[in-house]
Amino acid sequence: MTFSTILIANRGEIACRIIRTAHALGYRTVAVYSDADAGAPHVGLADRAVRIGPPPVRESYLNVAALLAAARQAGADAVHPGYGFLSENDGFAQAVLDAGLVFIGPSPAAIRAMGNKAAAKRAMIAAGVPCIPGFQDSSDDGQSAARLTAEAERIGLPLLIKAAAGGGGRGMRMVRDWDGLPAALASARSEAESAFGSSELILERALTSGRHVEIQVFGDSHGHAIHLGERDCSVQRRHQKVVEESPSPAVTPALRAEMGAAAVLAARSIDYVGAGTVEFMLDADGKFYFLEMNTRLQVEHPVTELVTGLDLVAWQLRVAAGEPLPLAQEQIELRGHAIEVRLYAEDPYAGYLPQAGEVVAWQPASGDGVRVDHGLHRQQTVSPFYDPMIAKVISHGRTRDEARRRLVSALGRSVLLGLANNKRFLADILEHPVFAAGGATTRFLDEHLPAPARPEPDARAWAIAAAIWTLGHVRGDYSPWRSAGRAAFPLTLRTGERERELAVDLDPGGITTVTVDGVALPVRLLGRDGVVFRVLVGEVQETVHAAVVGERLFLDARGVQAEFTEPPPKGAAPEAEVGGDGNLLAPTSGRVVAVHVQVGDRVRRGQTLVTLEAMKIENALAVAIAGVVTEVKVKPGDQVPQGRLLAVVTPDDGPEPAAASAAA
Repeated sequence: MTFSTILIANRGEIACRIIRTAHALGYRTVAVYSDADAGAPHVGLADRAVRIGPPPVRESYLNVAALLAAARQAGADAVHPGYGFLSENDGFAQAVLDAGLVFIGPSPAAIRAMGNKAAAKRAMIAAGVPCIPGFQDSSDDGQSAARLTAEAERIGLPLLIKAAAGGGGRGMRMVRDWDGLPAALASARSEAESAFGSSELILERALTSGRHVEIQVFGDSHGHAIHLGERDCSVQRRHQKVVEESPSPAVTPALRAEMGAAAVLAARSIDYVGAGTVEFMLDADGKFYFLEMNTRLQVEHPVTELVTGLDLVAWQLRVAAGEPLPLAQEQIELRGHAIEVRLYAEDPYAGYLPQAGEVVAWQPASGDGVRVDHGLHRQQTVSPFYDPMIAKVISHGRTRDEARRRLVSALGRSVLLGLANNKRFLADILEHPVFAAGGATTRFLDEHLPAPARPEPDARAWAIAAAIWTLGHVRGDYSPWRSAGRAAFPLTLRTGERERELAVDLDPGGITTVTVDGVALPVRLLGRDGVVFRVLVGEVQETVHAAVVGERLFLDARGVQAEFTEPPPKGAAPEAEVGGDGNLLAPTSGRVVAVHVQVGDRVRRGQTLVTLEAMKIENALAVAIAGVVTEVKVKPGDQVPQGRLLAVVTPDDGPEPAAASAAA
């Protein structure tokens, strides 16, 4: 099983991560890329790179023929799938082996055994691994709406519907009342079919206040299998992980040994080889239940690496080359604490809408105990075709609180300008008293941050924005030492829906006095390193991140990010309005999955008109009025940009239609 050149069948940060370790071990690497990723960092980092198709994943990163052709062209003799895409596709693993290449992962049979949640639960029950009560019948009868409904009633509420063939929260729906069951089944089927090519579902009793704890396992081809401790992934939204840490605050050494033994039993039952993760739900009484097994490297593997001191990708390569595991179970030690957060191009203050567009500035933090895994460079475009994760920011400390503080600091020092992101939201999670005390369950976000309010820039931020804007537009640079005549003038800036009239007094000595709501704030720019500015406001110095692009100023001050523009002068012709009541606009770029209405339909307030898939997540779109559908501008399959008019509802005087009943 010797190999010398590894093709990484993936993109972004995980491709970069694998390439670095492969190079460190002396392997040559081959990157693959779609047209959307032609200039991405992973392409330049690899020894060779091969184009595999246009941006849509089915024509590029999910195109098995193109990937195998790329391996032949570049002379690769092994393939690493990373995570996501084809990493848990047994057909791809078999195709790699059939092509005479080494697949750096488990056998196709092991992937197949755990790739379908229904089959995996049946296998784990047979192996004696504790499982959550549920229903996992793959037969035609078992998948009928009538049978699923009957089994749901047997299991009881709250109920979790899952795509049998998938993961990552897609094809998953929570049901808390019976009226919502039919719609949840239909929606889960649709998303599962779209994401995984299979509409098969399983049902589980939902443990709504437990913890999501997973065990990292490793097996080799010599019959050895061990675990590397646990990761707590309880902080989730839409069943997707947001924060991961190791060790879990809720797991004792005795419980770790018990859960680890169950995870190793699961791995041994399918002759598992390579890196894998067995996921459990842990209830308040310390009982744990099998959820699923991910037959690949996890997004959150860095926290395990930091507490064990091991390189899991290096272990993958050694095991794939036929070597035995480097360590035995009794040699595994956990040292300190590690926490990871996922930095996303999404707006957590607008329903977590994915964002696409140009990254104006990106400078990840560094320092003791800080690691940032990413595959991004400045001015790279975040594409609507792929997952919106930009980077993983990870910290390590002697204690959990030291790791937590370091991570908050690293987020604040990381520069990300140009599009909405969840940097501040992640810091708010880490600083929340419940999380800080180690008490977060899978209900954490619903209970403590259900609808986070958008942070607004304070008077200091407005003053800093005005100073940077003025020096950039009036003086032409940001040098605080350049002499110029005194200038005083009014300035109006806008961010979001807020607009302020400011008074600016530019002194030749380098002080800009900005009057905000009647209060004069002197601002001096002390220095600048790219987009990192050191400013003095009054008597307090601080560091802010700012970039002026055309007529837009992006500012991150004290953790609050805002985009400032100067509105047109009073009396100027107004811009044509797009939107307004009844106009349904695409909140982000994406693909139209379904159109639920026709012209002439009467709809109620909040009724779903269009389902839009953006970055693998389905969004049900509605308008806030009742009326008659007078225009439908799109059809299923259309790719639409952000802001595109999708449909129009015109209000009328008729009675508002009632919501559909559960039996409808």
